[in-house]
Amino acid sequence: MIKRHNLGTRYSEAVIYNGVAYLCGQCCHEGDEGKKDVKVQTKETLENIDRVLSEIGSDKSKVLMATIYLKDISYYDEMNEVWDSWIAEGHYPARACVEAALAERDLLVEIVVTAAV
Repeated sequence: MIKRHNLGTRYSEAVIYNGVAYLCGQCCHEGDEGKKDVKVQTKETLENIDRVLSEIGSDKSKVLMATIYLKDISYYDEMNEVWDSWIAEGHYPARACVEAALAERDLLVEIVVTAAV
């Protein structure tokens, strides 16, 4: 059975199938993105991931895969400072990090995760 969480007009915030949750791309909290550096945007993005995982009965220790999209790959080290302090020690997921043009001009980071439920 497929379960969809927080349905929107174009996507679900998460889709759960066979004990695995697929989260849509998460970004920082809306508002004043242009005034937030990559560390703040990463922190808020990870807070959103924590929120969605909690709502579906999972948590960051169950993240299986993460794909991180950075507007500019030069933000890699700054983003990793925040990521490293967030990820559960010993529960490191498979991960990719790429430079990408993001949907909103002021967004610097977007993260997509897959997690066990």
